[in-house]
Amino acid sequence: MILSLAGRTPRVAASAFVADSADVIGDVEIGENSSIWFQTVLRGDIEPIRIGANSNIQDGTIVHTMVTWPVTVGDWVTVGHRAILHGCTVGDHCLIGMGAVLLNNVRVGEGSIVAAGALVLENTEIPPGSLFVGVPARLQRQLTEADRGFIDIHATHYLQHKESYLAELGKKAAR
Repeated sequence: MILSLAGRTPRVAASAFVADSADVIGDVEIGENSSIWFQTVLRGDIEPIRIGANSNIQDGTIVHTMVTWPVTVGDWVTVGHRAILHGCTVGDHCLIGMGAVLLNNVRVGEGSIVAAGALVLENTEIPPGSLFVGVPARLQRQLTEADRGFIDIHATHYLQHKESYLAELGKKAAR
């Protein structure tokens, strides 16, 4: 459901896909060709949420803000199933693994991966091109060219997946 709150209305690009069971509330902007999948919540009721172009926020993910901590997700980003993004910034061409949790004021540098199940503590700065894993999340290594290609493969797959949903189901499954 797409809801206005306190005079703030979500802005969804015409080419974006928002699943029927997703909740997009308040000051939220979803960029061109991005997709917000089933049971996902984007709650821009305190600060803004900005999702860039060609990004995908997968099923069951929660995106929320805090006072002074908006959420920004760059272009060509994949956020895996059941992740939590809270008051953080994710740069372009990143992959946030399934079940990862990013707390307030986390900054994920461009071209990085946060592994599935990782817990990224408040105020963590992830350098560009890094792989962060664990609880709490720590730098495991710098990404290789193959790793960076893996990120783009995922984003492209979900871009195609979005197009398939829109082609087959039209606006019945999306708003």
